[in-house]
Amino acid sequence: MKEKSTALTHNEHVVRGMSAALGAFFMFTVMNVFAKLLSTNHSVIEIAFYRNLIASLPFLLMVFAFGRREILVLRSKPVLVGVRAVVGTLSLITTFAAFSLMPMADTTALLFTSSLFIPVLGVFFLKESVGPWRWSAVAIGFLGVIIMARPSGHVYSIGVLVALSAALMHATLQIILRYLGRYESPETISLYFFIVGTVVTALPLPFIAVKPLAAEIPLLFGVGLSGAAAQWLLSVAYRNSKAAIVTVFNYSGIVWATLFGWLIWNEWPLPNVMAGAAVVIASNMLMIWREARIGRITEARIRAKL
Repeated sequence: MKEKSTALTHNEHVVRGMSAALGAFFMFTVMNVFAKLLSTNHSVIEIAFYRNLIASLPFLLMVFAFGRREILVLRSKPVLVGVRAVVGTLSLITTFAAFSLMPMADTTALLFTSSLFIPVLGVFFLKESVGPWRWSAVAIGFLGVIIMARPSGHVYSIGVLVALSAALMHATLQIILRYLGRYESPETISLYFFIVGTVVTALPLPFIAVKPLAAEIPLLFGVGLSGAAAQWLLSVAYRNSKAAIVTVFNYSGIVWATLFGWLIWNEWPLPNVMAGAAVVIASNMLMIWREARIGRITEARIRAKL
């Protein structure tokens, strides 16, 4: 009876994690939709400012209204938390810029390449060992990038470069978070990201800010609250499910991006974009399968020794 209860609890956690992951990547898409709508009248730096300012409010509410003062405590890596915040802010600005330059689905597909940069960065910064399977998957993935980046239709070279730069910064953030997560809580990392991001993006506002129209105020709150919700849901997903499971749901973003692009801007991804995206997703799935298989083999060996 106890074993059955334990299995049921485990399944509940997995379902909760998968639901949170699906919700997180949906909310990330919603955030990018709001940012794209605002980018016609506002600088992406200004949009990033409002996103960070508004997203920090729920965390500050937890700290000062509900007494969660432990969120403010930096345990041992304050400098790295600051670096993560600055890189995260630059990544956010670049991501918003990519969406302002290209259709939703095209940009989302190119951002999938962030997972291809992670093994390369892991070798240099974390001294991780990368075998032939993962290198092969990376090579296949970048072949997909070449297919997507072929100049035609709505895919502009400057937009491709900006999107790939954003993907590289996303990968850098993952490497930092992989290390930082051993020392600091997700809530603390997120709060300081929002605070530092607000300060950094506020500096150029006197030169670039445009007074929001009344109709734009809901969009500004939308970009901030959806971003905060996405961050929280992602932390819930990682807390309840394995990283490999959460990563799979990242690809639901192409569905949401295509749907919103079609409904709002009458955009439809070009065949070469969809073909390249399929290659990139396939390469990522190969890496996920390989990592999951290695994980099962390692667990089996540990159990055998016990």
